[in-house]
Amino acid sequence: MAAVPVTCVRLTTSMHANQMVGKTSTMKLVPMGAIRRGFGTSRIRMCCSAKPETVDRVCEIVKTQLALSSDSVVTPDSKFTTLGADSLDTVEIVMTLEEEFGISVEEENSQNITTVQEAADLIEKLVEKKNATA
Repeated sequence: MAAVPVTCVRLTTSMHANQMVGKTSTMKLVPMGAIRRGFGTSRIRMCCSAKPETVDRVCEIVKTQLALSSDSVVTPDSKFTTLGADSLDTVEIVMTLEEEFGISVEEENSQNITTVQEAADLIEKLVEKKNATA
């Protein structure tokens, strides 16, 4: 049995001849069944967490930037403030992440990053966006 890692699935539905048709990115059309006239178009977007490799790399960067001991535990749910980071430390972490992943984080986005998981999710989103425009 083969498995394909998926980080984001988009399901868009629209009406065609009294039938709903779902489209998933990089997958074939999936019939969603007939519906009555009058139902509008709906959209569903499901996003999963960042890849484990991205989360692991963010954990390593955070440990290095905050000079944490090798036995310190940094998890995806670790909050930067709980690990001892102040606002300057957080800025330095974001700058290191930008360099490491070749991305640019807008100031308003960087202020919303409080955990390792949030940073990893934002990185995945920005890398995906960067690759889509390349």
